Amino acid sequence: MLLFTAFVLAMFITIGLIPLLRGAAVRLHAVDEPNERKVHLQPMPRTGGIALAVGTYLAVIFWAPESGFFRAVLAGAGIVALTGLADDVKGLGYRAKFAGQLLGALIVVFYGGLRIEYLGALLPEEVLLPQWISVPLTLLVIVGVTNAINLADGLDGLAGGITMLSFLCMGYLAYAGGEMPIALLCAAVVGALFGFLRFNTYPATIFMGDTGSGFLGFLAGTLSLGLTQNKGALSPLLPLLILGLPVLDTVVVMLERVYKGRSPFVADSNHIHHKLMRLGLYHTESVFLIYVVQAALVTSAFLLRYHSEWLLLGLYLTFSALVILGFAYAGWRGWRFGRPEILDRMIKGRLRALKEKNLLIRGAFFVLKTGVPALFFFTVLLPARVPRYYCVFSLVLLGVLLPTFLARKQWRGLALGLAYYLSVPFLVYLSEGDRVGWVKGPFLWSYNLGFAFLPVFVFLTLRFTRRRQGFRITPMDFLVVFIAVLVPNLLPDESVGSQRMGLIAAKIIVLFFSFEVLIGELRGNLGGLALAILGAVTLMGVRALVG
Repeated sequence: MLLFTAFVLAMFITIGLIPLLRGAAVRLHAVDEPNERKVHLQPMPRTGGIALAVGTYLAVIFWAPESGFFRAVLAGAGIVALTGLADDVKGLGYRAKFAGQLLGALIVVFYGGLRIEYLGALLPEEVLLPQWISVPLTLLVIVGVTNAINLADGLDGLAGGITMLSFLCMGYLAYAGGEMPIALLCAAVVGALFGFLRFNTYPATIFMGDTGSGFLGFLAGTLSLGLTQNKGALSPLLPLLILGLPVLDTVVVMLERVYKGRSPFVADSNHIHHKLMRLGLYHTESVFLIYVVQAALVTSAFLLRYHSEWLLLGLYLTFSALVILGFAYAGWRGWRFGRPEILDRMIKGRLRALKEKNLLIRGAFFVLKTGVPALFFFTVLLPARVPRYYCVFSLVLLGVLLPTFLARKQWRGLALGLAYYLSVPFLVYLSEGDRVGWVKGPFLWSYNLGFAFLPVFVFLTLRFTRRRQGFRITPMDFLVVFIAVLVPNLLPDESVGSQRMGLIAAKIIVLFFSFEVLIGELRGNLGGLALAILGAVTLMGVRALVG
């Protein structure tokens, strides 16, 4: 429950802060101006990293364990984030940025006791690296990973999605191995990223800036080492797979710059995402393909976590060689991704015709309009017991909801969203535990089937809607559902699977996304939805009161 609370708290804090920080970006002079190297066409606020850092810190500070490593990581990450903020606002040279990153790394190495000493089967048994090698190597890796994530932040949602996958993998491994401080911090970062990516996927309305990319990169580097350098069962080379894609990209780009006689620290447009777009992929297609590759790498890290270091090293080197040779061959042959004409003529043409007739949108919207309140209301009925303090929680929500029936429509939408988003995570969590006795067989089967079918009608609604503003489906949405549904439930780990956290996360995501789409499609006509949520919140309070 602690990890789940940290995830939800970080997510809501980040979501709440981003609109405020987006408006303050101009006053802070934290705006990313477009140029020939960048893909955005208008100035963009780059204050999202502040929300990421604050959301993560506030979600873990109350439960911070008595651990020197944990405190050192938080202190070091804070220094790196502040250095990035100074760069976003004032602009720093690379030397000043390296100095801040190095200071953060030194705190973790000397105060937190983090060292790369153990390399498993790569060294003779029980042989550890001496301090004069381990300290510089650790500093190099931490600073290198920090900058690798910074350089990966080149397309909307790219750095956030890559690191989200990495932190999910690390948090999963930490929880399974009893490393609760690392698991707690990973859960908070994933929650903050989940909130941030709703504003950062294409087309983004805010960037994370160096504040966010440095913060995420530093945490990714230190936590991956802390997880694998404790001489436990996990292979010490797992960070190669968990973080190997951005590291490979950084190393290759810097070597290319040096080969061409340029400074390795001068920015250019030769990163993997730039190369994919030059091969003919669109913005979202490039991001999605990189997500898929990163998902394959972190899944490999999980499956091979106990295997030989030579196997992991060989796998990573093979992957790196294939990527490098693949891009070199594509450039030499002038190859580009083809787009079959039949796709545009047959599939897209037929979809366009259906959209003009409004047939699918009417049916899909009807299912969406009735399905979301029905699933939410039924979830309130499922727990065998609702904690007594939910009665107070319900009264607070009712105090927020009821006045909005006399207020402007936009305030009603905000109040409904607040009540819904605060209630859903905890109700779904309770419903997956001790259920009432009559919910079994066909009732339970129908309830779970609703979560499987509702996303189909959400997709159809988004695909055929005539609405031009508001929620749009993105590669991140597909990826998050993939992570929530497949990874936790299919990977063979009983300690996590017994908690059914994958199913809980999947249901929360379905309810959140469906509600967000529904609010946009209702176009301010919220009367029916408001009554349904009001009734569900009232029922929740009554159930808590009677026990």
